[in-house]
Amino acid sequence: MNTLSGRRTRVLAATTATAGLLLVAACTSSDDGGSGSKTAAGGVELVKGGQLTTCTHLPYPPFQSEIDGKVQGFDVSLIDLVAKDLGVKQEILDTPFENFKTGAFLNSGECDLAAAGMTITDERKKNVDFSDPYFDATQALLVAKGSGISSLADAKAKKVKLGAQAQTTGEDYVKAQGFDPVSFESSDAVLNGLRSGQVKAVVIDYPVVQGWLKNKANADAFQVADNINTGEQYGFTVKKGNTKLRAAINKALSDAKADGTYKKLYEKWIGPYDASAASPSAS
Repeated sequence: MNTLSGRRTRVLAATTATAGLLLVAACTSSDDGGSGSKTAAGGVELVKGGQLTTCTHLPYPPFQSEIDGKVQGFDVSLIDLVAKDLGVKQEILDTPFENFKTGAFLNSGECDLAAAGMTITDERKKNVDFSDPYFDATQALLVAKGSGISSLADAKAKKVKLGAQAQTTGEDYVKAQGFDPVSFESSDAVLNGLRSGQVKAVVIDYPVVQGWLKNKANADAFQVADNINTGEQYGFTVKKGNTKLRAAINKALSDAKADGTYKKLYEKWIGPYDASAASPSAS
């Protein structure tokens, strides 16, 4: 397992930015880069003038990943809507996932918000404030075709070596089921672990699997053995007490749902839209 704390923070160009991929030091709240006022529309205070700084953890398709030199995905597109409402552009920092649970980069003033396909939990609410839920997620048990594994219980009975992404609810879930999973730093690493035979099965968010299986070579070799409904919902996070930014995010989500933009983005990045399952609701 790679150490999470050893990753460098990277500033990346989002879909709204005009620049390509950048590798630079993270900006702090004391440096507005000469880009203007830190107060955006609606009185929202930003850590850097002229931009909405988003912390994420790459790669995590279809929510955020680098495509054609830019960070794109469902999360990125939704936060672009927030940035547009605020009259600024989104800039993305690639950061260790463990910091999303503690709110470290929010508290240090390096980011305005975090968007990383992050499940809303009571434990995490102690450190950060969540937006309204924007996505209902399930976990998938992914195995090689012909493995003979048909369920999580089956994998446990056969003492299968199981993989999961470190610091995620998927990892927490399988540990609670009695597994001692092999932990991987990213969703890509989890899937590569299965592909290479390092593990015989993985538990990972189903939307990630959906996107991965669109590749014919992957679909020919691997299959979803079981869908696990853990009742998870994703939310964006802000520093505790940042009510104005949280309200701006919730308004953008509500507006996108009302005018059809949410459905359009959902179908672009996730797949067929089920309003009863995908509809954001109040937290």
